[in-house]
Amino acid sequence: MPVQLIDENNVREMSDLERFVYCENTLKNDPDESKRWDAVWLVGEMIEERDINKEMKQKIADLLEWTLRNDENGVVKHEASFQIAARNLRDKIPVLVDISLNDDSILSKHEAIEALGLMRAFEVKELIRKSLNDPSKDVRETAQFVLKRFARLQGSGEYKPSQYL
Repeated sequence: MPVQLIDENNVREMSDLERFVYCENTLKNDPDESKRWDAVWLVGEMIEERDINKEMKQKIADLLEWTLRNDENGVVKHEASFQIAARNLRDKIPVLVDISLNDDSILSKHEAIEALGLMRAFEVKELIRKSLNDPSKDVRETAQFVLKRFARLQGSGEYKPSQYL
């Protein structure tokens, strides 16, 4: 059984649009990074828990990208990368590559690389290889880990998200 985030504002009971707007407003305006982290989780899980249409799925994916590019907190951006990978939002692979190579936060870089590994984004292997020269030991270790995992999983099929990552 997946772990469920405590939802003190009953966001999960809102309609899809209300929930999305609530999360978007929190992410773009709330100074409390713990609330923004919750909003990333709550909007990301909509893809798995609800029968949402393609337009709403794209809005969620775009909001997660916005968070990666604009939030100042590495933990919040870390969660956005995780949600992108957990929901297999493959059109966001370019933003994960950008974050892994250029973000100021070591934590954000690490999780973006790990997300690419989870998604089996074999097509960006050479770009991940650039992170082997990152100043941060943690980023270098993550890149090395993902590249080893790629070598092991190459040809094993496409990643399919599940409640057990």
